Formats: sequence, C-alpha cells, structure tokens
Amino acid sequence: MRELSEVRLGIIGLGYVGLPLAVEFAKHFPTIGFDINPKRIAELRGGHDSTLEVSDEELRAVPQLSYSDDLATLESCNTYVVTVPTPIDRHKRPDLTPLESASRAVGKVLSRGDVVIYESTVYPGATEEVCVPILEEVSGLQFNQDFFVGYSPERINPGDKVHRLTTIVKVTSGSTPETARFVDELYGRIIEAGTHPASSIRVAEAAKVIENTQRDVNIALINELALIFNRLGIDTLEVLEAAGSKWNFLPFRPGLVGGHCIGVDPYYLTHKAQEIGYHPEMILAGRRINDGMGAYIAEQVVKMMTKRRIPVVDAKILVLGLTFKENCPDLRNTRVIDIIREFQDYHARVEVYDPWVDPNEAYEEYGVLPVPKPEEGAYDAIILAVAHRQFIELGSGGIRALGKPGAVLYDVKSILPPEAVDARL
Repeated sequence: MRELSEVRLGIIGLGYVGLPLAVEFAKHFPTIGFDINPKRIAELRGGHDSTLEVSDEELRAVPQLSYSDDLATLESCNTYVVTVPTPIDRHKRPDLTPLESASRAVGKVLSRGDVVIYESTVYPGATEEVCVPILEEVSGLQFNQDFFVGYSPERINPGDKVHRLTTIVKVTSGSTPETARFVDELYGRIIEAGTHPASSIRVAEAAKVIENTQRDVNIALINELALIFNRLGIDTLEVLEAAGSKWNFLPFRPGLVGGHCIGVDPYYLTHKAQEIGYHPEMILAGRRINDGMGAYIAEQVVKMMTKRRIPVVDAKILVLGLTFKENCPDLRNTRVIDIIREFQDYHARVEVYDPWVDPNEAYEEYGVLPVPKPEEGAYDAIILAVAHRQFIELGSGGIRALGKPGAVLYDVKSILPPEAVDARL
C-alpha cells in the first residue's frame, strides 16, 4: 500500500458531496475534481459554486485543486473517490446507473496499486457486488491484488453551516486491512472530528443507510400522530412541546420528507431486504406515510377553501418554497412538488416562489417555473412549505398581504404563530 505522501486524488462527481471533499483534500494533496457536466466545470473554474456549499473565497484558496470533464486528466491520479448520486427510479427501486457509469469511467484509468473509495449511499454489499466487477472488467485488473477498494459514506447536510465535512465523524473501511488503514489515515488528514473505522465495507454501507432510515421512521411516527391529532382537533406542535418536557423524548417534527437522503435511502435497504427474502414492514410503512403527506396537506387546504366557498378550480394558489429544506438551493427529491401536483389535478393555478432556487433548474427538473416575485393580494390560498429565512422575516402579516381577503394560509413548517394561520401540520 502506498504512502500518503504519494497520493494524487481524483474526485468523481462535484455536487453537494464531491466539491467540499475536493476542496478539503486539495489542502493536503494534489487533487483533480472531475464531473461530466461541462457547465459545472466552467462554473467552478470561474470560482463559483451554485450549490453554495463552498464559498468563492474557499475555492480561490486551494491552488492544488483543478477541475476537468476530460477523463484522460485522471490518469495521473492513483486514488479515486466516487461521490455520484444514488437515486431511485419511478418504481422506488435503487437506480445504480450513475454509480455504474462512474465505476466504468474509473476502470478506464485504473492502474496497479490504485485505490478506489466510494462515498455514495448504497445497500450493504453493493460496492463489492456491483462496483468491483465493473472495475475489474473495464481495467483488466484483479481486485485486492492489483487494485483495492474503500468505502466511507458521505454525511453532508446541505445548507448546514455548523455541521460541516470536517466537523462530522467519518466512518471508514477498506477491502483489506492495509486498505482500511490507508483509507482511515487519508480521511484523518481532513476530518477534525475524527474517524470511526468499520470492520468491513458492508458494515460501513449498512451504517450509512440506517442513519437516514432511522430518521425517516421517526418522522413517519410524528406525521402519523399529526394525522390523528388533526382529527381530534388538537394542535400537534403543542403536544410535541409538552411531551418534549421529558428529558428522553426525541424532538422530531412533522413535515415533508424529501431530499437526496432521508426520502431515498430507506428504499435501498428495503430493496436488499426483499432480495434476501425479508419483507421490511416498519420501514415501508414509514415511507408510505411520509410519501403521502403532500397529498394530505393539499387535501386539508382544499377542505378549508370549500368551507369558505372558494372554488378550487381556477383558484390561484401560492406555494412558498420549493427546495427540500430551508436556506439551501437543493431541489433533489423535494416533496413540495407533491402539493403542487395535487392542486394542478384540481385545475387550480399554482404559482411557486422560492428565492433560493435557480428557475431554470426547477423547470428542467419538475416543469415548474417559479415566479420572480409573488403578487400582493392575488391568491386564494397560500401554503408556506419551506422555512426559508426570507419567509420568516416576511412574517405572518407580510405573507397574509399576498392573499385575497379570506384567503387560506397553511403553515407546513409551523414557523408562524398559531393564531396567525388557518392551519398547520
């Protein structure tokens, strides 16, 4: 196994995970950031990150980092880190296409003695069952003899300026004891919070996938409680605050569960469980509840509009926020789109306002073109879907001013005073 002083890194994929990783590694090692999107490469070469995970100043401060969309430039590297997305398809099955494509790309430049480290979230066994055979086939090299593999799952929290890459403990693993030590020492150079070496790649894969599965199931419980308390006429947040006065009550809140992790990762685990003959009842039940919350919110707003004799057909609906979480531009797997689609099915006219998103990206991804600015006094119903700081600063008065007299205001995130809204989740 080579020494750290010999490391020349290639980071495959420069999104929310890959770019912060490339920036930190480049402070210690020569690093090439590779992405198949030429627009992304041009943007980064120009010194700007549209994901806002890395500041322009941070990009300028790493002279050892270069960017390329030309695979041939990676031939000078000897250690590769793969950080591509692992989404699900429309049937909610793992879509390993980006991971397989990245493995083929790395296989074309792989040399004897090289190490390939995967960070993408997968089910236990995927790295060695799916990725390694591709690396062997394309490179013509033999696993654990000519090249080696590691796995260190990403723990990036988009938009979080407190819990950053370097301040979150990193799980590491390798395909041989020597590889495991190398991977752990490599990440030890950049992770201030320390590392947690796992005994195997499969353990590290499993640890990652259950982190978000646990959160998903817990949020599903709170969402189900919200459905129950709504029928009982009880304010869910008041109940949670009261229960939270006990020291060991977990502080989860109801809401939409989207994003690239929590709303996706559980399906990787359930896929593998079903493959080995086990039907995971609790995890899938939680997914059904969370996936249904957008439709539930729309249904509640429609009921309130109907009680006020506001026709839903051709009604003008304003949705505040489109990203999957507050104060970041990340649109991946946002469940706000479920609310929008429900109202479109009612033939309502839906407008979306989100100061954080790129309108072109929103249109390409979801066919939704956010408005530059909402019109005052124009809407029959307003759904506050994302807790962006701009909406908090606008306050209930400013948000109410966007609606017609008697307009319905539904607060999904419970950020406004209860007396200022018509309902909240």
